Amino acid sequence: MKLTVTNPYDQSNVITLATESDTSVNDKITCGQNAFKPWSNTPIQDRVHAVRTCVAYFSQHKTQIALDITQQMGKPITEALNEVDGLLSRAYYLCDIAESSLAATVLPEQAGLHRRIEHVPLGTVLNIAAWNYPLLIAVNVVVPALLCGNNVLLKHSAKTPLCGQHFERAFATLPIPNLVLHLLIDHTQTQQLIKHTRIQYVAFTGSVSGGRSLYQAVGQHRFIDIGLELGGNDPAYIAADADLAFTIPNIVDGACYNAGQSCCAIERVYVHAKVYDEVIDRLKTQHKIPCMGDPQKPDTTLGPLASQQGMAAVDQHVQGAIQSGASLLSTATTLPDKGFFYPPTLLVNVPQTCDIMQTETFGPVIPVHKVETDEQAIHCMNDSPFGLTASLWTTQRDRAEALSTQINAGTIYQNRCDFLDPGLPWSGVGDSGKGSTLSAYGFWHLSRRKSLHFRQTKQT
Repeated sequence: MKLTVTNPYDQSNVITLATESDTSVNDKITCGQNAFKPWSNTPIQDRVHAVRTCVAYFSQHKTQIALDITQQMGKPITEALNEVDGLLSRAYYLCDIAESSLAATVLPEQAGLHRRIEHVPLGTVLNIAAWNYPLLIAVNVVVPALLCGNNVLLKHSAKTPLCGQHFERAFATLPIPNLVLHLLIDHTQTQQLIKHTRIQYVAFTGSVSGGRSLYQAVGQHRFIDIGLELGGNDPAYIAADADLAFTIPNIVDGACYNAGQSCCAIERVYVHAKVYDEVIDRLKTQHKIPCMGDPQKPDTTLGPLASQQGMAAVDQHVQGAIQSGASLLSTATTLPDKGFFYPPTLLVNVPQTCDIMQTETFGPVIPVHKVETDEQAIHCMNDSPFGLTASLWTTQRDRAEALSTQINAGTIYQNRCDFLDPGLPWSGVGDSGKGSTLSAYGFWHLSRRKSLHFRQTKQT
């Protein structure tokens, strides 16, 4: 079978690739497993050095990798270059903390006893990566999995297979071959693969329905863990004391960066009544700034959505909100003559019950809802099945601290949004998924605890 990747800007054929047969998949499983044992026995210091050396591939091929991202899923080239830099930053940080994160925990001495806890590798890790951040999503698993001593099978999205190939090429220079192998397979083959006895962990980034399907398949056949990053419906609260000159540009950027196709993009905004009118005035002005056009041009700041289906889904949310009483305040009057563009859109007086306030939209849309108190804001922010991130826009640290304790989300920001710090665990609540990537906790999900309990007998 063949997979054709289409450019979402001009609908040209980016590349056509042959998909893998079941025989090819089984061969790669075997190759990866054969690589696992010697790699798992490699000292951690040597693993860190080897992985760090391989990561340099992304710097050396930065321009081509960024262009591949742009042509496959429409990300503006400047943002694609930023993504390469983000991969390098995360990968090197994880290399820096690997030894300390995976160091054994030695318990206090007891007479005649030695007790410690080791972090040992799992085996073959299956990483099912999404298209919207094709480098950052994959690196969150590939690098720490390797540092733990595992091998990786990377099944990248059908929209961005070239990024999967880049990962395979980057780590092909490891001292042991076949530790990272890219699989070009369909959903049926993926479902079968996770049932394979030689797969020891599954990491999935994608939709709630996709995550639920994989979770059920794993549960029916295996007793292995699965990490799920399933998206968000991330709220922002602009408090009465917010620095609006700083807040508004960041809100718009948080909603429109990558055309809003981010799991942690700002998807709904709650504004305190005391600053509501000024916020709306500033949003109307700021929201017109993004420049739509050819994503390969450096001055483009808003590219097309990755697919026509995505464009239709965003519009369904917008029209549903309008039908429920929301007002459309601003949107672009002209669009590029080609490409799956959705204009930056500002909605006000949006009812909390609308789909756009309850589920993930994945587009450059800002729906706004007025609140009278901090307490009302918190209630609305928690009124969603998702819980990935939430942002608080206030000049008072004490207010942010107090409100953060009441918000159900994996990451709470003050005066920031749409950013992953590799020193902090990335995890979600509710339909946003389970498990963690990044930080020391990301290593722990890709390894298992092994307890050593030794007693010394009296010598005779």
